[in-house]
Amino acid sequence: MKAVAETGRALPSAERVNIPRTRRYRPYLILLPAFLLTAGILYPFGVAIYYSLTNFSFKYEKFSFVGLENWADMFRDPGFWHSLWITAKYALLATGAEMVIGVGIALLLNRETRLARSLRIVLIFPLMIAPVIATLIWQLMINYSVGVIGHGLRWIGITDFTWAADPDTALFTVVLIDAWVYTPFVILLTLAGLRSLPKAPFESAMIDGGSAWFTFRNLTLPMILPFLLIALVFRLMVSLQEFSIIFALTSGGPGDTLMTLPLTAYTEGFTYKELGYALPHMLVLWLIVFIASRILIKYWSRAQGRASGVEEGTT
Repeated sequence: MKAVAETGRALPSAERVNIPRTRRYRPYLILLPAFLLTAGILYPFGVAIYYSLTNFSFKYEKFSFVGLENWADMFRDPGFWHSLWITAKYALLATGAEMVIGVGIALLLNRETRLARSLRIVLIFPLMIAPVIATLIWQLMINYSVGVIGHGLRWIGITDFTWAADPDTALFTVVLIDAWVYTPFVILLTLAGLRSLPKAPFESAMIDGGSAWFTFRNLTLPMILPFLLIALVFRLMVSLQEFSIIFALTSGGPGDTLMTLPLTAYTEGFTYKELGYALPHMLVLWLIVFIASRILIKYWSRAQGRASGVEEGTT
């Protein structure tokens, strides 16, 4: 008797009976984790959409369907547009700073010296610290009375830098902490890209007298661009959703200076108990993250093709 893969025909019923049960159910068992994962994602998402169309509140036992009323109220609320602007500004500043600093440090550490090897190990430490703990550490360091950074600023004559207590410097403070925590992630991905590059093109450029900037712009950057886009996707997605650092530092203050979409949704849902009104904020944030990630993944696919020498549209 030949197998189905060899004959290309379906097995007769008599032959199917002889197949062990574990073998018959194997395809379903293989697909089961994917099905459970998909259900685990889609079910909460569907529940969120449903409750966003109701006046559900933790303050009352009953709720009713209100259609798009929550969405209309959200779009009419100036606080929503303010939080949307703060979310975008925070994500762009934090991600941009981490990409620039991370790529620069990775280029400096891409060498086999004792100092470079030691620094590659040390720079991983911030990734091993929870963002909330990192924020508490920074709160101590920037404290005017006992903080090492506050003491250093006093030593150079700066005595009025108020950090997160001032609306003008609060965003800078949280971006600084975010960059300290997550820049090592960019460094690691960039170093992985640099270590995977072939040596022949760079040796040829050196023989031809190419400058360091020419080599970086025309060889290094195009080749490591897929790695940079991967880092950009992950960091932008996380920055758009950042909650823990801002909440631990100022809880969105001073005032509403740092009220991003996640903090606004949290405040509406768990402080004011209006979950039905809070959910549209999170669904808008999901839509922004989805669109941004799709665009970046599209560019990543193109960059990967160019880096491997395959032009788009060729087979």
